Amino acid sequence: MQNIQTSDYETLKHQLKTLLTQGREKAYSLVNSVLVETYWNIGKYIVEFEQKGDVKAEYGKELLTKLAKDLTLEYGKGFSRSNLFQMRAFYIKFPKIQTLSDKLSWSHYVEILKVDDELERNFYLKQCEKENWSVRELKRQLKSMFFHRIALSKDKEGVLELSQKGQEILTPQDIVKEPYVFEFLGIEQDYRYLEGELESKLIENLEKFLLELGKGFAFIGRQYKINIGSRHFFIDLVFYHRILKCFVLIDLKRGEIEHNDIGQMNMYLNYFKNEENVDGDNEPIGIVLGAYKDNILVEYATQNITNSLFVSKYQLYLPDKETLVGELHRLLEHKNK
Repeated sequence: MQNIQTSDYETLKHQLKTLLTQGREKAYSLVNSVLVETYWNIGKYIVEFEQKGDVKAEYGKELLTKLAKDLTLEYGKGFSRSNLFQMRAFYIKFPKIQTLSDKLSWSHYVEILKVDDELERNFYLKQCEKENWSVRELKRQLKSMFFHRIALSKDKEGVLELSQKGQEILTPQDIVKEPYVFEFLGIEQDYRYLEGELESKLIENLEKFLLELGKGFAFIGRQYKINIGSRHFFIDLVFYHRILKCFVLIDLKRGEIEHNDIGQMNMYLNYFKNEENVDGDNEPIGIVLGAYKDNILVEYATQNITNSLFVSKYQLYLPDKETLVGELHRLLEHKNK
């Protein structure tokens, strides 16, 4: 038997591994598509049966209980009453099978079904497709009210477009949230942390921080040193945005944002435009992040600034759902008048 050349064998092994991985992914995708379609049809048949027989709510409960018992006996686990209820809700909330995505698993849809509002539900559907979110990441974004935090920075037309297309990053404004949520740091709300501690923890949890910032961010460095005249300055965090093709500078403030913080960020942006940008780079974006901000002070401090400079808040705990829902409803109602 001839000796097998190591390099040739490694090449063959790599080719086979790639083929097997692709095959498994295709098989999983096919099985997933069939499963989602089957559950949608189960929901459809249940709803049509109820409507045809004019089934009352009380009997509807009995119907699902009886079906759960019979299907479980014949097909095993997966057909509990609560699961059948989800399949029924799946059809009701997504009555057109053409709107379903073969990129989303049944577990994705189970989470999305928890959302009552159609605009919000459509947004998460589109966003899961575009960003390839895992179920875990989808859960986190739902809890952090991702849709509402983006939607509140837009007008009515922008909110409607957001629900139809998901988040599209076309302008500097599109990457800014209000507020940013850093609950993944595990810092207690009443803990007296320093700005340096916050920055360090964000770097320690860089992967989660990048997910919170959103698509397109690439980390460049922390305490980024720049020299202006005879003085040295240090920018807390510097990123590069691959989609907008520009630097993004972030300055962290433990307490309330002051007017001089905004002026300092404007200076940083001017420096980057002249000293750091190269051919192909767009103008840099600056975000001053603080625990509090006075909207009137921010309005006057940012007036006549031509740079892309934004002032936003962060919080160390999940946002209050009722408050954000109420604010979004007021926005949409106001625009309807």
